[in-house]
Amino acid sequence: MSFIRSVLHLLWMVVTVVPWALAVLIVSPFLSSTKLYWMCARWLKLAVDGGTVILGIQNRITGFENLPIETKAPAVLLVKHQSTWETFVMPAIMPHPLAYVFKRELLYVPFFGWAMGRLDMIHIDRSQRAKAFNKVVEQGRRLLAEGTWVIMFPEGTRIPRGEAGQYKSGGTRLAIECGAPVIPIAVTSGKCWPRKAFLKTPGIVDISIGKPIPSEGRKADELMQEVQTWIEAEMRRLDPEAYNK
Repeated sequence: MSFIRSVLHLLWMVVTVVPWALAVLIVSPFLSSTKLYWMCARWLKLAVDGGTVILGIQNRITGFENLPIETKAPAVLLVKHQSTWETFVMPAIMPHPLAYVFKRELLYVPFFGWAMGRLDMIHIDRSQRAKAFNKVVEQGRRLLAEGTWVIMFPEGTRIPRGEAGQYKSGGTRLAIECGAPVIPIAVTSGKCWPRKAFLKTPGIVDISIGKPIPSEGRKADELMQEVQTWIEAEMRRLDPEAYNK
């Protein structure tokens, strides 16, 4: 049954992403970046809703009240990364436009990547580290001032359930440079959508949003250590079964 559900959800995403991406490419010259973002976020919500109906994956969100409520309030979201699920979920649930920091190779993915290329996000060449970070700061400062939140996965890649990757300080460096708070977010998506796995299983994905941590006067490594400590402790609280092997 999991195989059939997984195939159906994949077909659902493929069938819906093609017309969505084509529509984005056609209307992008005529819409503001914000309107174009929300147009894309609606497709991501469609993918998430499809995951709920077809795969039986439900989201349980706590800590939503920790998000800033002001229209232009800046924030850098630092999210635990276990699967593709959270990359779809975050724009579907967040009240502000989000700008992902991602490797530019994703722009070449047919339809999905082409549409992403029309959005006001931060795509970087990871081989040029200093230059790439300067670009992140330059674009991030502008986006944060406009009320767009920057979202990053500090572990850099999807990490197997029950494990912790190496937390890199790029997100906290950006927050310090721009004077924005960081918001740690724990996500147990690996319970239902394992890393690099085709088969998905029904269940509840917990999304826990932590309180904003001010970045003023902080050191990047020290601040990232605080973020890591909170996220990993929260992951053990939300998914003790994965850590008590």
